[in-house]
Amino acid sequence: MYTKELSFAFDQLPKNGFLDVEVDPTLDLVAEINRLKKEKNAVLLAHYYQTNDIQDVADFLGDSLGLAQQAAATDADIILFAGVHFMAETAKILNPNKKVLLPDLKAGCSLADSAPADLFARFKAEHPDHLVISYINCTADIKALSDIICTSSNAVKIVESLPKDQPIIFAPDKNLGAWINKMTGRQMLLWNGSCMVHEIFSLEKITQLLVEHPDAEFIAHPECEAELLELASFIGSTTALLKYTQNSAAQKFIVGTETGIIHQMELASPQKTFIPAPPTNNCACNDCPHMKLNTLEKVYLALKYEQPEIIMEECLRLRSLAPIQRMLDLSAQFGL
Repeated sequence: MYTKELSFAFDQLPKNGFLDVEVDPTLDLVAEINRLKKEKNAVLLAHYYQTNDIQDVADFLGDSLGLAQQAAATDADIILFAGVHFMAETAKILNPNKKVLLPDLKAGCSLADSAPADLFARFKAEHPDHLVISYINCTADIKALSDIICTSSNAVKIVESLPKDQPIIFAPDKNLGAWINKMTGRQMLLWNGSCMVHEIFSLEKITQLLVEHPDAEFIAHPECEAELLELASFIGSTTALLKYTQNSAAQKFIVGTETGIIHQMELASPQKTFIPAPPTNNCACNDCPHMKLNTLEKVYLALKYEQPEIIMEECLRLRSLAPIQRMLDLSAQFGL
């Protein structure tokens, strides 16, 4: 999955990928985390897909674009990233002189795993006239092979900013890429990757929910398959979905993305009802198993012992930095 240039401090960790240290059950973890953040000048960045307790103790909560922007702007000495590998890697790419921690090193990403660097490099070489735009949900190796990074928040604007005759490879999410093609009228060449969470929503079950709740709006992330997006009243990034529920006159929503965002939707609009879109399996909701590997206990231990730490070779960091910086510059230009 990773080249020799990118490694983690496994020698200081057990093979399970996190600090397996017994935590006093009487400890007030929230108070201790807040104390340690202040004592160590640390910032806790958390994605919307984290558990509610982690979201509540975070210094900044956001989607991939917002978290990248916060990582680039922070003056903290330690960045504790409650998310998955590629998010913590991005923070390290932007902050080579800061200590970047991830509560559980096994918090990976099925979408990032769907684009092995060696295969993608070969694919890119077969299309030398194509500019490569990669979704931020990819490894540092894929970022290093890219010209521009994007997120679901800025992808359409970034693609539209390029000449219409510029051939583009889009990786690794084929569903997001197909949606961007539809929105922009482009014909980008798509890598065949996808997110396990957004791929297993059940069209049949969601259709039935809409019948049972005719007053509900179905809202969806563009990582969902096209047939689901056809049903959606609104399609957008995680942050865009949250804002839409706040501004919409609707009082009930079927939410087609990872269920962690529903916590913030309920906090922002307590009078409204939010129904998680069901997957094809027997579960009532669709959680990301990788995101949910992080726990409040692991956040506390990571901050206390300053492990697990993301370690990256400078040559890989620099190659990965250029396309990320181009994204940040374009996002600032677009006012995002």
